[in-house]
Amino acid sequence: MGILQGKVALITGASSGIGRAAAILFAAQGACVVLNARRLEALDDVGKIITAQGGRVRLVAGDVAAETTQEKMVAEAVDAFGGLDIAFNNAGTVGSIRPLAEIDVADWQHTLSTNLTAAFLGSRVQIPAMLARGGGSIVFTSSFVGTSVGLPGMAAYAAAKAGLMGLVKGIAADYGARNIRANALLPGGTDTGMAGNQAQKDWAAGLHAMKRIAEPEEIAQVALFLAGPASSFVTGTALFADGGNSAVK
Repeated sequence: MGILQGKVALITGASSGIGRAAAILFAAQGACVVLNARRLEALDDVGKIITAQGGRVRLVAGDVAAETTQEKMVAEAVDAFGGLDIAFNNAGTVGSIRPLAEIDVADWQHTLSTNLTAAFLGSRVQIPAMLARGGGSIVFTSSFVGTSVGLPGMAAYAAAKAGLMGLVKGIAADYGARNIRANALLPGGTDTGMAGNQAQKDWAAGLHAMKRIAEPEEIAQVALFLAGPASSFVTGTALFADGGNSAVK
């Protein structure tokens, strides 16, 4: 019996990296999972792993910045598994990396739409489904970028990830008394497709007190803590899982 036995979890950005690791972990811990990503083929690979391990999974391909995608994910959770208890709003994009004055409006809007507006759109449909179940846990993937440091060329990304902290606090204030928790997970550098080449990973490792970047499975464990019963009195918070990046420079 896993710690998520009997729960239904929705995970975005589940085809790779942290989302993929979380999908496999949550399913192994007993959750029925609804997974989202834009790339159906890669998402299907994750679904096959979960099914082979005896898990229950449904796949919804689409852009998280589209209302229809968010609605489909929640509808799939309710129709296939009876409701929704957990949402790990993990999908994101680094966006255009250039100095602020060189970012055009379309790139700015795309970065905020994928990282921040999508989190709002997801929460807006996830919360009613959770209320119908008596409560739930919403976890957002933020970042140390924009919350503890700024990095050159990443102003749009930083603004979006910092904005998630306001969303977390707002949800906690609006729905805490109704047993819905909202928290942000702030990873440090993590060995995913967004981490860049080896030289970039080595540079990022130097920012951390532990002098390495994380494996996606390490960050997934923190997401599991925020999603599960061990964090039952935790809401409105930012949990750094950044190898000491925010603590030392």
